[in-house]
Order: sequence, then C-alpha cells, then structure tokens
Amino acid sequence: MISGYAHSGLNSEAIALFFEMVEFGERPNQFCFSAAIRACSNRECAWIGLVIFGFVVKSGYFESDVCVGCALIDLFGKGFGDLESAKKVFDEMPERNSVSWTLMITRFMQMGDSMDAIELFSDMLIEGYMPDRFTFSSVLSACSEVGSLDIGRQLHSWVVKTGLTSDVCVGCSLVDMYAKSTVNGSMDESRKVFDRMAEHNVMSWTAIITGYVQKGGCDVEAIELYSRMITEGRVKPNHFTFASLLKACGNLFNPRLGEQIHGQAIKSSLAEVNCVGNSLISMYAKMDMMEDARKAFEFLFEKNLVSFNALADGYARNLGSGEVFNQIGDEGVGADAFTFASLLSGAASIGAVGKGEQIHARLVKAGFATNLCVCNALISMYTRCGDIEAGFQVFEEMGVRNVISWTSIITGFAKHGLARRALDLFKQMLDFGVKPNEVTFVAVLSACSHAGLVDEGRRHFDSMLKEHGIRPRMEHYACMVDVLGRSGFLNEAMEFIESMPFPPDALVWRTLLGACSVHGDTDLGRRAADMIIEQDPSDPAAHVLLSNLYASAGQWEDVAKIRKGMKERNVVKEAGCSWIETANSVHKFYVGDTKHPEAREIYGELERLVVEIKGMGYVPDTRFVMHEVEEGEKERYLFQHSEKIALAYGLISTGKAKPIRIFKNLRVCGDCHAAMKYASVATGREIVVRDSNRFHHIKDGRCSCNDYW
Repeated sequence: MISGYAHSGLNSEAIALFFEMVEFGERPNQFCFSAAIRACSNRECAWIGLVIFGFVVKSGYFESDVCVGCALIDLFGKGFGDLESAKKVFDEMPERNSVSWTLMITRFMQMGDSMDAIELFSDMLIEGYMPDRFTFSSVLSACSEVGSLDIGRQLHSWVVKTGLTSDVCVGCSLVDMYAKSTVNGSMDESRKVFDRMAEHNVMSWTAIITGYVQKGGCDVEAIELYSRMITEGRVKPNHFTFASLLKACGNLFNPRLGEQIHGQAIKSSLAEVNCVGNSLISMYAKMDMMEDARKAFEFLFEKNLVSFNALADGYARNLGSGEVFNQIGDEGVGADAFTFASLLSGAASIGAVGKGEQIHARLVKAGFATNLCVCNALISMYTRCGDIEAGFQVFEEMGVRNVISWTSIITGFAKHGLARRALDLFKQMLDFGVKPNEVTFVAVLSACSHAGLVDEGRRHFDSMLKEHGIRPRMEHYACMVDVLGRSGFLNEAMEFIESMPFPPDALVWRTLLGACSVHGDTDLGRRAADMIIEQDPSDPAAHVLLSNLYASAGQWEDVAKIRKGMKERNVVKEAGCSWIETANSVHKFYVGDTKHPEAREIYGELERLVVEIKGMGYVPDTRFVMHEVEEGEKERYLFQHSEKIALAYGLISTGKAKPIRIFKNLRVCGDCHAAMKYASVATGREIVVRDSNRFHHIKDGRCSCNDYW
C-alpha cells in the first residue's frame, strides 16, 4: 500500500501509512523503507525523510540493501538538492549495481554537475559495470550540457556496438547531444541520427525541433519539421514541442505563424501549461505585441516567477516595468534576481538609463544589491546606456565577481572605445586567476578592433588556444577580420579568411564587406557581398552595404541594379531610427520625421544649430547621401537624418548639466558625426551616441573614437 501511494504521487498518504504501520508494531523491511523514503524525496517532505533515514541506520538496512541506498540518494539529491550528501551515501554503499551507478550519474547531470557525471561514468566502467540505455541517455545529456563532442562521439560508437541505436530514448539523447555540442552551428550530425532512427515519438521530434531552434537561424527548418511531425508522423505535439515552436515564431518575427501555433496549443489544451504560456508571453513580447502577451499571461491558470519575468522583460522594452512590479506584489509573488535582470536588460536594450536607475533603487530596497546575477546585469545596463563610469563603480563595489562580471565590464570599456582600460582589466582578470571564456575573447578582440591595435589583436587571438585552451569559433574569426579590415589590411583579412579551418559564414563576410565600405574597395566588397547573398539571399545588410559602396564611388547604375534586385526578392532595408530618453520617456525619430508633437520647435532648433556650426567651419559631407540628386537636395537629406533630429530635441528638452544621450539602430552617419563634434563646441554640451558598432563620447569638438569606427 505504501509503495502504491508513493508511485501514484500521493506522498503524504504514503508517509502517514508508514508511521501508522510502525505504531501498529510492524517492523519495516527494505522495500517498505525504499517506498517511504521515495515519498519524502521532494522539497516539502524531505525533512521527514531524515527521520526515516535515522530509522534505516538503526535497522541496519543502509549497509546491506541497494534499493534503500538508491532511495537515500534520491532523498538528498531531489529532496535537499545536496549532491555532496547523496555522493556520500553512494560512496558508503557496500554493494552497488548498474542501477545505483546510473542513478548517481543522472542526479549529477540533472543538478548541473555534468563534468562530475561524466567522470562518474568513467569510474563505473573501471569498476566493471555495464551501462544500459538509461546510463547512456544520462551521460549523453551530460555531454550535451558541457559541449563535449569528442566524448559524445565515443559514446555514440559504443551505442552502435551495443545495439542500442534503435532505442528511442538513447536516440533522443544523441540528437540533443549533437545539436548542443557541434561547433559552428551545424545540425548535420544531429539530423543524421534523427533520420536513421527506426521509430519516432513525440520526444524525438521535439528533440530535433528544439535543436534547430536553439542553434539560431534554423527556425524555418524547425517549423517545417513540425509540419512533417503532424502530417507524416501523425504524432501529437506536447507542451515542450509548443514551447520550442513559439520561440521559433518569435525569432522569425512572424505574428501570423505565432497565432496559428497558439491556436493549435489551445486546441490541444496545452496553452495553459506554464512552459507553453510562458513561451507565448515571450513570443508576443518579442514582437512588441504587449496586449497579446498580457492576454497569454492572464490565461495562465498558475502563474510562476518565469511568467512574471517573461512579461517583465516585454514591458521593460516598452518602459512599463512598474505595472509588472505592482502585480507581482499584488499576487504575492516576490521579484527574484532574474526578474530584476530582465528589467535591467530591457532598459539597456533601449538605452533608458533613467528607468535603469529606478530599477537599481528598487532592487537595493528588495535586498538584491549584492546578488551576483543582478550586479552583472547592472554593469551591462549602465555600460549599454552610455554611463561607463557608473558600470565600473558597480563592478568595483562587488564583493564576489565571476567571469561574467569581468567580461561585462571589459565589453563595456571596449564598446566605449577605451581599449587600454579594457585590456588592463583583462590582464587583472588573469592575475586574479579567473579563467576567460569565449565571450571574454570576443570583448578583448573587439577592444583591439575599435582602437586599431592590430598586433595586440593577433597576439590575443593566438593565445586563445595556446595559453587558455579555447578553440576560436566563428565570432572570433569575424573579430580578427574586423581588426585587420578596420585598419585597412584588407588583403591580409582576405588571406586570414581563406586560412580558416571551417567555411566562413555570413557574419565573417559581412564584417569584411563593412571594412571594404569604409576603405572604398569595391572589387573585394563585391566578392564579400556575393558570398553573403549565396548563403543568405534575403540578408538586407549585404545589399545595403554594397549599394552604399557603389554610391560612394559614384557607380549609380550598379546602385540601381542592387535596389531593383532587392525589390524583386522582397528584401527590405532596416529603417534607420534614433531615440533619446528624457523625463523617463523615450522619443523615437526617423529620417525627416515630423510626427513629434514638438516637431516645429525641433526643426527650428536644428536650423539655428546648422547655421551656427556652418559659421564655425562645418561643411556638409554629401558623400553620405546615397541617392543621385542635386547637391542642394543632398544637403536637405543630410539635415533630416534621425540622429540630428534627436540631437535637436535633446538640446531643447534636457538641462545643460546633463549629457545628451542618443541611440541609433544603425551605424552613425559620417556627416552627423562631424556635425555633432561642431555642435558640442557651439552648445558646450557633451553628446553621447550609441550606434550599432560602439559608443561615441563627443566633447569640446573631439570624439572618443578618434574618427576611427
């Protein structure tokens, strides 16, 4: 009866019956102890399990029965989250079998200690125990978590030899392992395993769909597989399938497709399941459909912190985080570290430093001022909002730092053009014994790129594998192409690309094309653009950069051909826009924008400013007008650029003591950059501009980028 209750999830009834049996005078045996302890293997009842544990020790079953030992491993692992005590139970078991080894490996993997799980598997083999399908599934999952492809491939060979390739559970683990562990974003090996599986169930379909979604850029393939799953496979999706599909829809920014998947989730009665509901909130929030995100939130039967965090992240992007905070309080759910990190990330994404400062004050009151995750988010928020010194102050005051803390502040200094400070911090990081990761080296190489430190860039790139055991990935090669290309070493950059150990992706070619645009190399630029378009015909950046390159060289016929091709392929250029935060509100401007309520005052201020800076020597640089029109018309186009409109609004709406902080989604125009340097002298104001590449701190006619960006 106790075992029956425990297996049915009726834990309280199982525990009550166990103590009733003891009071009745019956002496529990090993099977009874195992069932009662398993009923206690959860957060709510774990403390009762310790009482039963004492009873077990007195009875002598701990030293003689494998089943009781396995139940105790679960008590400490699942009930208390205490792997150390679970391992101690395992080590003191006089008798073990493959089940106990597999259980310990599984608990290590599930609790995030994947390397220990792999080492334990090795110990299991040395001890002479044979792994079964459950063992392979767990250790393959551990390999996928740590990205250990070499070990995963060895395990795959063993799976083939033992004849377990037909097992769906092992097959799913292999699909997941290859999806997460294969370098450079390839899903080929994962797909081969999936295609060779004799049978597919909802787990295997979901594993391959999730793999494509997690890889990035493969969302269309994920949707196509889902269509096959429900038509050819006749398999019904589960809540995990829908969660991945909704993420794919969000990545594709396809609201119609997202609504269709949402409708199917409702028909399957899975829309109210937390992981599906939370994915719905995230999808709609990502597409700025906050009303639909809110409806998905309200539809959830049980809201948890993930639900609130997903909604908070969406509202933070739209500066409505206060509403979420109020509701969290009303519903009795306390904001956790992730909630604050989401809100700070939202403020950082649009450069809303005022909102970020409010969130900072709120998290201090809530007692999260020393939380490592929150402090890292604060560093990122301040540095991405243009206040590098405030970010550095947060970093300096941290009692405990990890690799993310160091990487965040190094990235901040790199983006602000303070390469020497970034590299000095990297040296301090190594001196403190903190091991850098792949992201750290992206920050270090970016610092070298923004400052033209070619030799240092080469040295740090070479040190990755030699000194730190980090194999350079695609983004590191792209950074080195940027280091060489920005400095004008275009031929060397091309040679570097040709020497890469794997085929360059669109990011690498796009980086080279950007450098060709800066230095006016149309021949090499055309080659880079052709490679991008070959890999991704719908990439607007390649068409636009090449078009601008031709325009700057006066090759208007080539410009017309590219624009005609874009129209035929339905490739849409991202609209340039700039925004500025004043009085806790964000004001967005597009080219020639007249929709703002204060448009008359803005253009009046802009006209006055242009007259003044022209008198100081500013000459409009019409090379940055990518249209074949009259010279006077070109000047008019230049004065309507979104960053100039944002500057004019900043001048009439902010106090002189504060810097004017402007944010732009694309690279800042060269003419606007020059105009702002003159404007900083004419107005006596500091102007901070964040574009898609970096920050520009402009003061007294000088920019922190030294005209190198």
